[in-house]
This record gives sequence, C-alpha cells and structure tokens, in this order.
Amino acid sequence: MAWVISEMAGNDQAILPFFNTLLHSVAHNRVLKRCGSIPISVTRHDFICAEDVALSAEQVQAWNVLFPCGSNQCILALCGARLIAARQYSGEMEEAMIKINSLTKRFGEHVAVDNLSFDVKPGEVLGFLGPNGAGKSTTMKMLTGFLTPDGGSASVCGFDIRTQILQAQQQMGYLPEGAPCYGDMRVKGFLEFIAEVRGLRGADRQRHVARAVEQVELQAVLGQTIDTLSKGFKRRVGLAQAILHDPQVLILDEPTDGLDPNQKHQVRNLIQQLASGSNKIVVISTHILEEVSAVCSRTVVISRGRLLADGTPEELEARSTYHQAVTVLLQQPVDSQPLLALPGVKAVEVAREGHQLTVIAEPGAVIFPAIGEYARQQQWQVKELSVERGRLDDVFRRLTAEEAA
Repeated sequence: MAWVISEMAGNDQAILPFFNTLLHSVAHNRVLKRCGSIPISVTRHDFICAEDVALSAEQVQAWNVLFPCGSNQCILALCGARLIAARQYSGEMEEAMIKINSLTKRFGEHVAVDNLSFDVKPGEVLGFLGPNGAGKSTTMKMLTGFLTPDGGSASVCGFDIRTQILQAQQQMGYLPEGAPCYGDMRVKGFLEFIAEVRGLRGADRQRHVARAVEQVELQAVLGQTIDTLSKGFKRRVGLAQAILHDPQVLILDEPTDGLDPNQKHQVRNLIQQLASGSNKIVVISTHILEEVSAVCSRTVVISRGRLLADGTPEELEARSTYHQAVTVLLQQPVDSQPLLALPGVKAVEVAREGHQLTVIAEPGAVIFPAIGEYARQQQWQVKELSVERGRLDDVFRRLTAEEAA
C-alpha cells in the first residue's frame, strides 16, 4: 500500500509543509500508528491521488482535514473507507469559485436573504452592495459557516457550505464586522495564534505572520494588546488575520471602516494586488461607493435580501441618469436654457451659482460634441468640459428606492 502525492506549483519545497503537518500532528500520528507502516512516495503530476486505505470510523473523522501546503492547498478528504484527494484549482480554471443558488435565511418571520443567486469567478473583486439591513453580512456569515442557510445551496472552491464547511473554511480568509476577538492578546501573539490554528508551524508560521504584518503595516503596534488599539488599527489586525494564510477566497465585511484616507488607499491597493493576475477572488461588502469604483471588477446590489443588479461598475454606471452627461465649469455664469433645445438633451442642472452646468443626456444619446460646439459658438469662457460615465450612487439610490416602494 502506498500514497502517491503530487504538487502542482512546480516548486519542490511546497510539499514539505504537508509532510511536516502530517508527521507532527498528534491526531494523525495516532492514525499512522494504528494503520501501521505505510510507505510514501512522492511523484510530480498535475493531480493528487491516494490508494484505498482501510480505516475505522474514528480514523475517518481524524483524517477529514485539509493540510496547508505553502501557497497551495493539498486537500485530503474521506469518502467512506476510501481516502481520496480533492482537486486543486489551477490558474486556468474558469469555473466559479463561489456558487450561490437560491440561498435563503430567515430570522423568525423576517426574511434576511431571499433566494439569492450569483457566482464569483477566479480573479474577480466583487463589490457586494446594499443598504443597511439588506442581507450582506448575513450572506457572508452563511458562506463562512457562521450561520446555517434555511434554503438553497452554496459552495466555496467546490466545497458545499452545509456538508463540507471545514474544507470550505480552509480556502477562505474572513474579515467580519467589528474588532478581532481576544482583545487582551498582543497583536503579534494573536496573529501567531491564528496562524497556528490555520495549520502553519515554525518558520512557515513566522514567514506568513511577517508578510501579513508588512502588507497592512502593523509593525509599530506588534507589542500592544488589541484592546488598546485605535479602531483603524483593530481593523488592520483583522485584515492581517484574514490574509496571513494566503487564502484562495477573501471575504471582507467593510474592510476600510475606521481607516483614515491614507490607510483606505493602502488597503484598496492591497486588495487589487491580492486578486490581480491570480486565480483568487475577493468579496467586499461596503457602503462606500467610491470603493467599488476604485477596486471592484464586478458589483452585486441587493436589498431586502434580493438581487437587484449584477454587472461591472461600468455597466451599472451606464444605467445612471448621468451616463453621458456633460459637465461644464465656467468662468462666468451663462444662460443655460437654450441647451434644452439641442438634440439629445434631457435636462440641465445648475450649481455653484451658475458656474457649473450638468447637461443630462436622453438615454442612448451622445451630446458631448454638440455641447462643446455650442459653448464655442457662444464664446463661453470654459474652464473645464467633461463627460460622465455615470454615477453609482444615483443607480444605487434608484434601485434600492424602487425595491423599498
């Protein structure tokens, strides 16, 4: 009887943490002793497999775990008495890493999430938008195993959140609402503790902690207890614990809440770096619409637990009243009424005591050339002439107002 273990990354060192965990875990040492001596061979393939192993029910439970393998994940699972290995996700995978189908959650008579369905594919940064009480946090808590759905289904990296939640959680990093737990712990000790819970040991643990600390700039507060930190630093500690094990799926609930403008910019850059050019995904729950425009490749809007819109920020902006609107900044106020007679012009908004005009286009109309030509003919003293892509806040307010009506 032999195990054949492969690793996909082409890095011989990546498999070593797997053996480290395997040989030093108390639970698994017991299994090895009871199973007797099992020869192990390592080969280079693009899959992971294992031969049949006769195990007791107790041993089946003990083996039903995931072993971290550096930047990869070697997933061991059990089907009855057969030891199998779940596939890794390759960089070429186009299948959705999060699948949500008719997901529902009720609290008494209140339906918090109502038949919600959407997918998230590798490389996407998904902005999860909705007003307070829309069901965003409830959805995230179901995906991460903190709440059990009342209906529907969902999976993370192929693992069902009802029946395989431990395996799904191993693929995820999660930043929930509020501050991290264990406020009496020092920052470094807390991160080392979380790393150990994630299965990281020794030098590997220290390396992952150091990288997370550097990414969110926590060096100055490593020796402080979490309770003594400002809200912004507590948020950064929470973000560090979410990313330290290099997860495939990162779920962030209001990641920039409490951060100053410089810290927000840094976190947004980090989010883009984490998803850029990789097969990872990031899901961000936020009410800050500029955050969606800055970092998200796709946006889902919900209200009262229902899906209202799903598309790229540009696609949602195109649904705005201000899509293709033209803004004119002027040295001196002018008479804007004649603009209403131009083809494709729907309305004109005047601001800054007449020094700013926003000319709104009819749906599908492109009015920028006509506005520019009219301003030239009238010899307006124009400081700036620009065309708008649309406004997410306008789309958001309209969608959620219609749902509430």
